[in-house]
Amino acid sequence: MSEFLQEPWVQRTVLIVGGVLLGLLVERVLVERIRRIILRTRYRWDSLIVSAIKGLPTVWLASAGVYFAGNVGTVDETLASTIRTVLTVVVIGSAVVAGMRAAGGAVRIMSDSSPETLKSPTLVVNLARIAVGMLGVFIILQNLGINITPLITALGIGGLAVALALQDTLGNLFAGMQIIFSRQVRQGDFVALSTGEEGWVTDVKARNTTIDTFPDGNLVVVPNSVLANSIVKNFSYPETALWISVMVGVAYDSDLEHVERVTREVAKEVVDSVDGGVRGEESKILFREFGDSSINFEVRMLVTELRARGRVRHEFIKHLHRRYNLEGIEIPFPIRTVVMKGGGASA
Repeated sequence: MSEFLQEPWVQRTVLIVGGVLLGLLVERVLVERIRRIILRTRYRWDSLIVSAIKGLPTVWLASAGVYFAGNVGTVDETLASTIRTVLTVVVIGSAVVAGMRAAGGAVRIMSDSSPETLKSPTLVVNLARIAVGMLGVFIILQNLGINITPLITALGIGGLAVALALQDTLGNLFAGMQIIFSRQVRQGDFVALSTGEEGWVTDVKARNTTIDTFPDGNLVVVPNSVLANSIVKNFSYPETALWISVMVGVAYDSDLEHVERVTREVAKEVVDSVDGGVRGEESKILFREFGDSSINFEVRMLVTELRARGRVRHEFIKHLHRRYNLEGIEIPFPIRTVVMKGGGASA
């Protein structure tokens, strides 16, 4: 038995299999236990580290097993050199994967903690991952003894050709970066474009921005260049609360002081009782014009967010109509007077 264990191929097999099994054990026991402990804390950076190295301890320990196995007995130098090169690529590559995961997660954490930026934009996350990935590729090439200076020069020359061929794609890419870093459009903001689309911004990607429309809930995909060149009205920035307007008309013989007092009472009742109204905020009543058959005025009420405007306006019209009927305030029908030649006037 001892002679069997002395065989190089047996020792190599034991080292390789042992490395894989040890990696799985560390992954299933140690890393999993650390993850459960971290989940109980309110910090996100420690969980980011654990998620970044998920699955990599097995790769690293298996690579260590292969490395030590290559030192057992006599191994052809060419084969040993090839094994070392492959292990170098695997180890550095796995570290780069961990770095890409960490970079993407760090962007999400920082954007989520800042109220002034788009939450976890896909474009920025992918750019961070690509930057780390490219740096990792250069590190691998240097460790392999490959001179990267000609490669960088070739990439610079080739980049010009690619830029000319992908003008629209690159235009959308830079427009997306402008949208994000201008901090004027954020995830969850309700925006209306000059082209007519309106809804909640859900994400900014390399080529387009996705908008969840209201009230139908369809997904609208807007190219970043179109969004950057459009006139955008942001109903959520700098404040989410907004004023809604309702036009009302009363008869010419109405007591306008009485009308104003009753209307103000109804508006206050609605904004204080209906979900979405800003309680305690005094509504505004502005008489606008002498219309064809009525004196027209505007009622402005403050709501907490855009989704509440329809609900508050709906309840206000119902309450106002009922109160006007009780107070004897007339909302006139349009009336047109026709004068006929040789006869009297008829209405």
